[in-house]
Amino acid sequence: MLVLSRKKGESIIIQDNIEITILSVDGDTVKVGISAPKHVDIFREEVYLSIKEANKESAATAPDNLNALMDRLRSQK
Repeated sequence: MLVLSRKKGESIIIQDNIEITILSVDGDTVKVGISAPKHVDIFREEVYLSIKEANKESAATAPDNLNALMDRLRSQK
């Protein structure tokens, strides 16, 4: 992990197209602004982990759903 110190108004550039700017610091809270292309997904960690878990659950139930669908199609013949 790269650790950098930044002050209010200072930025970090990632590659050529992502800029992270420190907007404010209030006690333990740091407000950041992120400029990135529209195709780059940006999530808070807890939202990202929730999405990953939901996707994992969806993928796990997909084979069961497929088997039920196949059974239904076979019974229609």
